[in-house]
Amino acid sequence: MTSSSQALEAVTLSIFGHLFAAIAEEMGGRLMRSAFSPNIKERRDFSCALFDAHGEMIAQAAHIPVHLGSTPMSVQAVLEHVGLENIQRGDVFVVNDPFAGGTHLPDITLVAPCFVEEEQSPRFFVANRAHHADVGGISPGSMPLSTHIDEEGMRISPTALTDEVVTWICEQSRTPEERLGDLQAQQAAIAVGQKRLQELCLRYGGAEVTAQAEALQGYTERVIRSIVSDIPDGSYSFEDAMDDDGQGHQVIKLRCVLEVEGDTATVDWRGSAAQVEGSINAVRSIVVSAVNYAFRCLAPANLPSNGGVMRPIEVLTQPGTVVDAAYPAAVSAGNVETSQRLVDVMLGALAQAIPSKVPAASCGSMNNITIGGVDPRSGKPFAYYETLAGGTGAGPGFNGGSALHSHMTNTLNTPVEALEHAYPFRIDEYRIRRGSGGDGLQRGGDGLVRTYAFDSPAEVTLITERRLSPPYGLQGGKPGAVGENTQKVGEDVEVLPPKVTLKVESGSQISVATPGGGGWGEQKGG
Repeated sequence: MTSSSQALEAVTLSIFGHLFAAIAEEMGGRLMRSAFSPNIKERRDFSCALFDAHGEMIAQAAHIPVHLGSTPMSVQAVLEHVGLENIQRGDVFVVNDPFAGGTHLPDITLVAPCFVEEEQSPRFFVANRAHHADVGGISPGSMPLSTHIDEEGMRISPTALTDEVVTWICEQSRTPEERLGDLQAQQAAIAVGQKRLQELCLRYGGAEVTAQAEALQGYTERVIRSIVSDIPDGSYSFEDAMDDDGQGHQVIKLRCVLEVEGDTATVDWRGSAAQVEGSINAVRSIVVSAVNYAFRCLAPANLPSNGGVMRPIEVLTQPGTVVDAAYPAAVSAGNVETSQRLVDVMLGALAQAIPSKVPAASCGSMNNITIGGVDPRSGKPFAYYETLAGGTGAGPGFNGGSALHSHMTNTLNTPVEALEHAYPFRIDEYRIRRGSGGDGLQRGGDGLVRTYAFDSPAEVTLITERRLSPPYGLQGGKPGAVGENTQKVGEDVEVLPPKVTLKVESGSQISVATPGGGGWGEQKGG
């Protein structure tokens, strides 16, 4: 092959990479603009991606890592349950089962085939995943202090999304109108993804589009193999522990052993604790997502994210552990909290191998809060969910960022104005938590403080981490500050546990102070 033909091939591949990514981004734009709930339309707690006929990812939008690393397993679950040969034009499938490629029950995934012209088998699939603010369960927001998966809401195995199924999903929620609107927004995103892929195939031919998708996956695989080969061969380990499981059990170990040999890596989590009573159990798809994310962070920012990332990497887990939970384990917090700690542990192992490239720990928690009750303005039930940002870890040559969502989450904050318009409570304080980042040659980012004031009774659940063990510093840097949750009633202030459900009365306040990021490098003069 001549140099000019190689250059043309590279340019063509780059163009198709951007075309695929643009389709996923347009799907996201459609979903966001059509959604009903603030959690989706304001915080953008959703993800969109394209897949080949085998269920391997072709492209993703710049959405949420814990969604995107695990969604391929939901697509695979649909293919295994239904069978490729049985999938018809017009089919849309729905799944949220954590034991079938999902993450936790509020994350509802839609998967649909894309047929090209008169072909009898789907050439591609499109999918999106969105966090629904309430899918039933024992507490509003479907993020309870649970001990059994059934306490967390409705569980949907791969199922055709018929009108009857949509009605059933809505009936399980405390906010059925909102569920309907968000499901319809997901369907609208599916439709735009199918249309754009079909247009692409009409323009270039289905065979050429498929060939370019395969080439893109192969390119990403080669880059990741090159990155892995630059890591010195050897065995590197790191461990950390979750604060608690919300049921009185503390110090729950997560252990990673990273084995690197040539251009392949094995990430072994089998030394982690057995699954626990509370809801911090993670299913295997979340662990795969965390590993995918960590290696993707070592790659250039412009590397296409697709199924090629994981081809050189093997992930080992033991069923029945906190990193490969088995039914009927409670898992709602595993997706949001354990996923963050998995990244901390994975980066900690990588820091043993390539210390000059890995930053300190970020805040280590999504700082989840759910609020539910009856809105006195309308007399209707409401359920609200959001995550709060924290400080990010400092690294070689840079300070950590303050008040940012990091690692496995990539959402925005809910604007105060949108929140107060939609719900019967207020935000009395929202500020950066100055001084909460760890000291070092490079300083960790600061967390934030957000205070909720209640004008009517409500039920509040907090699912948080890094309230007992701080985010670690690296290379001599100091840890970030731990977070703190408090309740104020009158002049009395009470420090709350990391994970708690409580009834609040009119006039009370809940304040969440999020952790800072770890510092990096020994401070000069220190």
